[in-house]
Amino acid sequence: MDRDWMRQRLEAFADLITEYWNVRKVSGDTSDTQMRLYEAEPTVVRILRAIDPRIAESGVLQESEWGGLAIGEPDVRRGMGILADMDEWTTRLAPDAPSLPADGFHAWVWDAARTFWESKHYRAAVHAAATSINAHLQDKLGRRDLSDAKLVQEAFSDKAPETGKPRLRIPGDQTDPGVQTRQRGALQLGQGAYFALRNPAAHETGDLTEQEALEQLATFSVVARLIDQCQVAK
Repeated sequence: MDRDWMRQRLEAFADLITEYWNVRKVSGDTSDTQMRLYEAEPTVVRILRAIDPRIAESGVLQESEWGGLAIGEPDVRRGMGILADMDEWTTRLAPDAPSLPADGFHAWVWDAARTFWESKHYRAAVHAAATSINAHLQDKLGRRDLSDAKLVQEAFSDKAPETGKPRLRIPGDQTDPGVQTRQRGALQLGQGAYFALRNPAAHETGDLTEQEALEQLATFSVVARLIDQCQVAK
């Protein structure tokens, strides 16, 4: 909703109401003011109903018993009050929610993304984080022949290590079903992050919203922590 426009129209209508009563008070001809009130009323009613459907169910202008106007000025003033404070309601009355500080992400992610984030290049920030994780994973495994999702697949494979193909292993007893489940989950999460997030960040146009980018960086931060805590099996 265009709250500024809505506020301006209600304020202009309130000024017309004041003008009407001033003219009426001195027994002047109110026909011109009444005409302008009737012209403005349909838009005012639509605005008031958009703010609160209970307001102005029958309009704000009625013929009075004494031949003048009965004006629902309280509804107009109430609408102006709602508009004046609506923005503050959103922030001040919102339920408390946990925050996710980006500088708490894994260093591989935030150190790479920070410069792009500060310049509001959110898609580039996500791409930089994914590239950084790939580089650290290559260093950890000593491999330069693979990258991104394929490298993650080889790293977290449950196959035994081979010459030139070391593996990453979740810490713990490798025969424990819980450890095995985490191993498979790390593989799927890592590949999913590169397929679903890194590839679009690298190849699609248009930027992400700040919220979307933050969520994607958080996903890569989880991937980075899993890689960082894993043991290399050779």
